[in-house]
Amino acid sequence: MAANSFRVAVMPGDGIGVEVMEAALAVLDAVERRHGIALRRAEAQGGALHYKATGEALPEKSFRTAKEADAILFGAMGWPDIRYPDGTEIAPQLDLRVRLNLYAGVRPIRAIPGVPTALADPRARGIDLVILRESTEGLFVSRDKGVIEGDRLARDTLEITREGTERLSRFAFRLAQRRAKKRGRPGAVTLVDKANVFRSFAFMRKVFYEVAPEFPDVKAGHHYVDAMALDLVRRPWDFDVLPTENMFGDILSDLGAGLIGGMGFAPSADAGDAHALFQPSHGTAPDIAGKGIANPTAMILSTAMMLDYLAERSGSQACGDAAVEIEAAVDRIFVEKQVRSFDIGGRSGTADIAKAVIENLGKT
Repeated sequence: MAANSFRVAVMPGDGIGVEVMEAALAVLDAVERRHGIALRRAEAQGGALHYKATGEALPEKSFRTAKEADAILFGAMGWPDIRYPDGTEIAPQLDLRVRLNLYAGVRPIRAIPGVPTALADPRARGIDLVILRESTEGLFVSRDKGVIEGDRLARDTLEITREGTERLSRFAFRLAQRRAKKRGRPGAVTLVDKANVFRSFAFMRKVFYEVAPEFPDVKAGHHYVDAMALDLVRRPWDFDVLPTENMFGDILSDLGAGLIGGMGFAPSADAGDAHALFQPSHGTAPDIAGKGIANPTAMILSTAMMLDYLAERSGSQACGDAAVEIEAAVDRIFVEKQVRSFDIGGRSGTADIAKAVIENLGKT
């Protein structure tokens, strides 16, 4: 790839995915101009509405576009009333995780200044952790493979491998190292499991602690998932990086988003060794789609995560600076109460928030 020039697959999807993507691309346009970045975008179709119209949820052409890109920017896909014949929802993002081996689901949970938190404790303003969800195995390995015996029994199987746990653990420790350098304090990785009941999780913990000595500068620990659900409400400011099995991570990341204002403030990435996809943690929200009131903050912050990823992969200072600038602008507009999104009781629409972020880029 040429310096500061990258290929980005854009997959808006369904419902508010299209709306928040439009807002994020407007912000991206602005930072491209400001920092001399060239993002060659290719839009790729897919999702529930595309499935309804064509019978394909993720056309092979769209998959190739995603695979050939330097990064994938993803809105949201799915629709409650549009399902596969077996009753499951349309979810091309899960197909992309498996086919591109995007094993690390990165879910930052950071309290944005000025956005109300769910906890009254003033320490909640310092919430800054990452839930790291293993995205290719765990209980989700049974997707499309579950067994129903007559009308009496249904069975899905959880699977945890050494390879999967080793690479997730190393990803977690490296992430904690980077966060420690950025935040100026030691990093900590806390494995979330249920090792007291299931052999699969006891095995996961064993492998995790075999990897931990490779990173002596990062504190390693563990927590049962039920205790973690409690402590994410009781003392979330005490945690840093939390690697966990797929289903546990799916649930805990929504809990975490609830602590910091809701899904509209929760960005995410699905990363592997060769590819990465960036999307808001929320879904398509059919109840508000088309009304212009969706909160695009999570999508905009996911775009910043994409730029940070490109910076790390390529050494592009421009992308790194643009990522920092977007995050700072988001913080600024909420702490100064320039905007207040509908999901936290305000009246600022999707376009209003994007416009405010653009106007605050580079301000200190």
